Amino acid sequence: MPNLWTSLFAFVTGQWDVINPHWIGSSTPRDESLRREEVPSWHRHVRASESRTIYPARVIPDLTRGDVANPSGLINGEGGPTVFTRDSAGDEAPSVTVDFGQNTVGIISISFAGSSSSSTSGTVGHGNDERKDQEDSSSRPGIRLAFSETRQFLSNVSDFSRSYNGDTITPGSDQIAVAKDDYTWTAKHGCQYPDEQGRGQVCADGLHGFRYLRIYLDALPSDAPHTTPQGQVNISSLSLALSAYHGTPDTFRGWVECSDEELTRWWFDGVYTNDLCVDEFRGAEDAEPRGAASETLEGKIVLHDAPKRDRDPYVGDLAVAALTGMNYTLPLFDYPLWWVVCSHDYVWYTGDVGYISTYYANLVAVLDGWYVSVTDPETGLVTKGLNGTSGYGDYAFLPRQGPVTYYNALYVIALRRAAEMAAEIEKEGDAERWLAKADDVASTLARRNFDTARGAFWDGTDGAGEFAAAHAQDGNSLAILAGGVVDTSTARGILAYYAGAASRTYGNALYDSDAVGQGFSQRVYAFISYFEMAARFASGVGETAVEEMRRLYGWMAGQDPGVTFWEGIGGPDGRPYEDGFTSMAHGWSTGVVPLMSGYVLGVRPTGPGFRTWSVTPEVSGLKWARGVVPTPEGEGIRVEWEDFGTGEGVQFRIVVWAARGTRGVVGVPVRVRDVVVDVGGRVVYRGRDGVGARFEGEKVWVEVEGGDGVDGAAISVRFVEEGL
Repeated sequence: MPNLWTSLFAFVTGQWDVINPHWIGSSTPRDESLRREEVPSWHRHVRASESRTIYPARVIPDLTRGDVANPSGLINGEGGPTVFTRDSAGDEAPSVTVDFGQNTVGIISISFAGSSSSSTSGTVGHGNDERKDQEDSSSRPGIRLAFSETRQFLSNVSDFSRSYNGDTITPGSDQIAVAKDDYTWTAKHGCQYPDEQGRGQVCADGLHGFRYLRIYLDALPSDAPHTTPQGQVNISSLSLALSAYHGTPDTFRGWVECSDEELTRWWFDGVYTNDLCVDEFRGAEDAEPRGAASETLEGKIVLHDAPKRDRDPYVGDLAVAALTGMNYTLPLFDYPLWWVVCSHDYVWYTGDVGYISTYYANLVAVLDGWYVSVTDPETGLVTKGLNGTSGYGDYAFLPRQGPVTYYNALYVIALRRAAEMAAEIEKEGDAERWLAKADDVASTLARRNFDTARGAFWDGTDGAGEFAAAHAQDGNSLAILAGGVVDTSTARGILAYYAGAASRTYGNALYDSDAVGQGFSQRVYAFISYFEMAARFASGVGETAVEEMRRLYGWMAGQDPGVTFWEGIGGPDGRPYEDGFTSMAHGWSTGVVPLMSGYVLGVRPTGPGFRTWSVTPEVSGLKWARGVVPTPEGEGIRVEWEDFGTGEGVQFRIVVWAARGTRGVVGVPVRVRDVVVDVGGRVVYRGRDGVGARFEGEKVWVEVEGGDGVDGAAISVRFVEEGL
């Protein structure tokens, strides 16, 4: 069975060969025009480097310090090596800062062209007797390396290094005792001079996620006598061996383009952000050091939280390893529910129905065991604080208690998804029971937690058991998406309230007040903002979703380091919310990818493996969109749509290609009910419901069969004032 979490990554990004190389060969497009197009237009948006060996893009001139000759030699090799010289420890440390152009992750290699422990006049290798005496000593000139994702937090120690979270062998910089003769040094976690305790002297943390690298001639006092902070070091070149997934254009089985250049670019930036998180799990070398190593993960390709920090597939460990007894404890109140939701997504996107049976006992234990144990029998709502859960965290470790709206809305979603999985393997009794439970929780949540004065859901309760004066983005968004909690009118009211109360220049805040925690009304998480934007699309106010996307992703794209999307944003100035500790390339912040694929393009599975599917594009002020969503069978579902506006004649046209043997429904957006809809020139709707077509929710829903035709299913909408 493919690894669950890398499979989730693959269906989000379209890079299916991560989990099944046999799907690579099925990417030839049906459209003859694309066969003739040598370089598809979307290729220019792909951020991956041409090679897995990456070289720095430039030296930052204003950050060169001390006695450095020919700093640009690091980049272009012209003029010989870059020479760092320091006569004494009291002199300014010579340093060069290189920029790799965008965030990346991997192992640095430096080609040294000789060194000298003495910096007296002369060239390395041609010294006097004094130089020779010093060269014969064991002390070598030290080079230290500091990594950072941003210039803002660039210093002489890394913005984050593995030693910060445990297994501490460095102070945040990597150290090198540079040998006398030419050689290439390659970073490796460990020490050049190890001791019996597994630590030692002249140590490096090894792998780093970063954009900027500072190289400087210096030494730690604790590394004596092996290194000295003075001397001369020549560097001829440096490079990075990419450790993450190399997402070149040929790896893409899915893609999206639209009439808005920025939205298109952000889709590919989101893919690149996720690519940096995909890597082999190496517990002893570069995975999260806080007891996260797992024999079940070692050597497997996994989706880490981020390339720089928290290199561990958190949801996977909690939802699978914890349930099967692995020695890993991080009590998060919501993550088992996310496991249920993600498991459903995995099966529906990949078709691996066997996964349900394999983990069905775990599914039952989560929903019928643990969450029942934290349900208040008087209210029927999941309640944090029961059964010793007061100290439990969640995705953001928020200090909230009681019948929290977010937990209960997520519980409803998990119950509904679990019911669909149960029905798929003919566990009808469980399916019916979970659906009934979902309906009960949904109605109770709407009745007990809704603040009629604000038109939005309360978050949770305070120490006195009263609702705190706070309304949260997560609970309100998931309540809309859960189904059965609120109707469309109420949903739009919630979203209007939240846009007014929590809008910031860099996105929408996590809370509308600071009643739960100081600064929460200024903090933005792209992770949970995804669900608010999805709720906006689902509620028929897609233009407000696009507006929020522009603020959120536009802010991150316009700030250093650019391209990749951040773990969190803090206010009021929109800085990284935990300063340099913040991950600036975080997989959970790439919601723009499924938003564009699942809502703007409109493609989603309605059965395992896209056996059945829906295409329901949300126009949202855009003129056109096109793209492919990969499927386990066939060439994926390809969609092209164009909005021609009002007036007589064709107002909207959409073409859908899908594999033979599948069937789906296309939700065609219409401005009024009185339109004519045809499929391939055959009228299927003329202002009233008919066979295979119906009007509901500002769309005409048309049933479509997959096939092998080059032309696809072409659906057109025409407005005709008379003759309907």
